[in-house]
Amino acid sequence: MPEIVEESGALPWRVAWTRSNCEQLVYDQLVPKGFDLFLPTAEAWSRRGRLRVRVRVPLFRGYVFVRHAVDKASFLEVCKARGLVRLLGKRWDQLDVVPDSEIDAIQKLVRSRLPIFPYPYLREGQRVRITDGPLAEVEGILVRANPKKGLVVVSVELLRRSVAVQLDCTLMEAA
Repeated sequence: MPEIVEESGALPWRVAWTRSNCEQLVYDQLVPKGFDLFLPTAEAWSRRGRLRVRVRVPLFRGYVFVRHAVDKASFLEVCKARGLVRLLGKRWDQLDVVPDSEIDAIQKLVRSRLPIFPYPYLREGQRVRITDGPLAEVEGILVRANPKKGLVVVSVELLRRSVAVQLDCTLMEAA
């Protein structure tokens, strides 16, 4: 089967599913082998004993994006990486693709140096749970996502994951 090429002429982005907390391990093994990888990260507070420190955490926990010509040999080379569960798709020659526009949007958010953080993938009409405040633990349906609240959400459809840039905070999660 011939390699799928995006309209821009570049190879498509694929998704490597990793074991818990193994995103950096997989990234560090595949980059020296010539694979084009993207591991979007953001700063977050973490507790190290009694100290609170800023650390870099993956925006899409459990996933690394890969752009490389996929033949059987390169597929097997990727699969050898410690910490990798699998590449998303039916078979080595039918891997799922993330559109360039979604990866470009995530890359721009990361380069912007604005505060970004993982965000639940919410859709209008979806059941949500309030996470904080006087309505904490109340469940309902998200009827309208109001862009005037100042929260911009960028999604990766294939993963059903999103990240947001905070201009104002909302207190919902998928129920």
